[in-house]
Amino acid sequence: MARGKKLDLNIGASFDDDWAVVSQSKKTISSEIKEPSKHFIHFKKEKRRGKVVTLAGVFYISTDDSKALLKKAKKSLGCGGSFKDGYLELQGDIKEKLKTFLEKDGFRIK
Repeated sequence: MARGKKLDLNIGASFDDDWAVVSQSKKTISSEIKEPSKHFIHFKKEKRRGKVVTLAGVFYISTDDSKALLKKAKKSLGCGGSFKDGYLELQGDIKEKLKTFLEKDGFRIK
């Protein structure tokens, strides 16, 4: 492109207000509460900002129980974490430690 020429942005573009609404369906977690022996927990490992995060879930427990489980897990495993969308998210690659911790609490592991 030579100097002095301006780029024509209107070529092939339509600037009407006919925006399409994109609906994103988020996976919904069932609000059903189950006892620990009826859970079937599986593990995932993800990287977030260059660090490893271990995900365990899906948990079908009440919010009070999830907070208590998170607090107990963080204290016994010595790591940080959170509980989001039915998954227990703990910092680090601690799958084996987490597996033994959850089995002691009566959860079934995949």
